[in-house]
Amino acid sequence: MTTGNPAATPAPVRLTAAQHRAVWAGFLGWTLDAFDFFLMVFMLKAIAADFGVGVKDVSEALFLTLAARPLGALVFGRLADKVGRRPVLMGVILAFSVLSALSGAAATLTQLLLIRALFGFAMGGEWGLGASLVMETVPAAARGRVSGLLQAGYPAGYLLASPAYFLAFDAIGWRWMFVLGLIPALLVAFIRMGVAESPVFLARRHEPAPPPLRVLAAHWKRGLYLVVLMTAFTTLSHGTQDMYPTFLQEQHGFSTRVTGTIALLMNLGAICGALAFGALSHRLGRQRTIIAAAVLAAPVIPLWAWGDGLAQLALGAVLMQFAVQGAWSMVPAWLNELSPFAIRATFPGVVYQLGNLLSSRNVVFQADLAAARGGDYAFALATVAGLTIAVLVAWTAFGPHPQDDLA
Repeated sequence: MTTGNPAATPAPVRLTAAQHRAVWAGFLGWTLDAFDFFLMVFMLKAIAADFGVGVKDVSEALFLTLAARPLGALVFGRLADKVGRRPVLMGVILAFSVLSALSGAAATLTQLLLIRALFGFAMGGEWGLGASLVMETVPAAARGRVSGLLQAGYPAGYLLASPAYFLAFDAIGWRWMFVLGLIPALLVAFIRMGVAESPVFLARRHEPAPPPLRVLAAHWKRGLYLVVLMTAFTTLSHGTQDMYPTFLQEQHGFSTRVTGTIALLMNLGAICGALAFGALSHRLGRQRTIIAAAVLAAPVIPLWAWGDGLAQLALGAVLMQFAVQGAWSMVPAWLNELSPFAIRATFPGVVYQLGNLLSSRNVVFQADLAAARGGDYAFALATVAGLTIAVLVAWTAFGPHPQDDLA
């Protein structure tokens, strides 16, 4: 296993005001992204009832959102490699904000599925571009903890979706819930207006750019390795999050408010995990941090899936997401450090979203597996989590070590 020498990592440094703005803009963009996605997760049952279909039929919207992301990552990434990270990010934010609001206006399930596919296309540009801008802006010694903070934006979005669902859903219904996404979107767009372009991009934008296909061909082994890695990562993340509210409602009969409260608690755990392991990576290195967090998730599975009552299930959910997002804390830094500069706005986002594509049937698979066992969501959740943890640990252990310089 190649993990580098963690002891040789330089001490953390203070960020400048401009670097802080870039980090927080990246964090909030990812938060907004997750806020909308997980609103959909909470509302699967209600949308299915409104359209007179099953939860499985509506879960196709989650599949289409995830499946459309790689194309968005490719299109917006190539544009950002040519004209810069910042302006493309602004366009992406506006696009998926409008599409989020339009989701509430869908008159049929088919219309909703189409809108969510377009939303996924726009959403696909957010993570790769935001992560590249941030990682090219902060100093190398800060990347581990910044990576953890950036990735904490995803459970933060889930965390915000939880009280929004808890407080507003029963009063306004699922259609108006989607319109709520416009409020934080305007805030994020305003903050991003004050963020400077990546200094690495500005310093090298006049260099002759090699054809992107030639760059991809030269790094195809690394790209393939990372696609498989991100398939495991996204399966672990979505496999432990997306169906959990449905599991709590369908198998345990918990109310909207109880489900929302557990989701809020587990996302507090996720944020703590991302920040804690992001800081710990300064000592352990990227790969050891991922492996340690993933291994920690394995013994939590029985409590998380088969806990006896509300208190045990809530504790299991918190511990599971602490470990899962602890492993995820290294992804923004690692993917960018393994990416060639000429296609860095494209490469991390594409390999990440291809992983999403390959794991995008996970929700449908879990629903089918649960249905085949008489509605046993616990078995479906535990099976996916256990197998994915084993694959993630093994695949990470034999992976390449990130380069030292993003310049």
